[in-house]
Amino acid sequence: MSGAPTARRIDLADLVRTHGAAYRQAHRLTRGQHRALRAIAACRTAALGGHTEACEVCGAIRIAYNSCRNRPCPKCQTLAKERWLAARRAELLPVEYFHVVFTLPHALNPLAQGNPRVLYGLLFRAARETLAAFGADPRHLGGDIGGIAILHTWGQTLEQHLHLHCVVPGGALPRDGARWLPAKRGFLFPVRALARVFRGKYLTGLRRAFDRQELRFAGSVAGLAGPGAFGAFLATLRAHDWVVYAKPPFAGPAQVLEYLGRYTCLPTGRPTAWRSPTSGSSVWTRGGCASGGATTPGGTA
Repeated sequence: MSGAPTARRIDLADLVRTHGAAYRQAHRLTRGQHRALRAIAACRTAALGGHTEACEVCGAIRIAYNSCRNRPCPKCQTLAKERWLAARRAELLPVEYFHVVFTLPHALNPLAQGNPRVLYGLLFRAARETLAAFGADPRHLGGDIGGIAILHTWGQTLEQHLHLHCVVPGGALPRDGARWLPAKRGFLFPVRALARVFRGKYLTGLRRAFDRQELRFAGSVAGLAGPGAFGAFLATLRAHDWVVYAKPPFAGPAQVLEYLGRYTCLPTGRPTAWRSPTSGSSVWTRGGCASGGATTPGGTA
């Protein structure tokens, strides 16, 4: 009916303001998650103050409330998301793509809370080196592969869940860059082998970080500070299978990018390039942020 008021769309801030207190009581949240919920609830309300916007032509005045500028806030990420998506879509090649996800065991969650830079950086590095090793293997592709990687540190239930999303073209370039080496249709690399190599590379890097005294131990992980205890912890992690997912996205790479843009705190600048270990060409990019438990910055790994 003409002139009928349009129902306002319920957004995340409405849910946080209505159910945030109950959610906090029912779940154990990190300080960053508490800050993110408070910021989302206050975003663009009188709680953060505001300013007036006046039209120089008609003199109309509007009160505009300030943004929280918290990275997990969807209202503050829209423009950055659209810019990032446009740039990433422009980089897509006319080839098949694969969505690869590397997941860390939840046993590493407490250690990651006190050492996010080290553990997140190792996740980027181990995933990149694993994919590069399989790509360079002549039994698979025999060349340099590329892609983009985004870290998510929580899952759909907002529980800590460390995993790296990678959007990877289904093919590689030889060292001379003369031709495209396509992967088999619908298949990139064997996931069980990927998981074993990824686990080995990550735990080797974690052991190296311990030997270099780059890790901090406090709270629930204070007992891992000794060499014996940390070695036993690594042995426990090594004894279990790790999870890697690798399949073509149902609706193509643009769908995965849209998903990552929707649930990722994105950098405002150009993502950092990863260089191929063999050819030196810039084939890997990464991005995101760590605030509020969503993702990690491209510059931290």
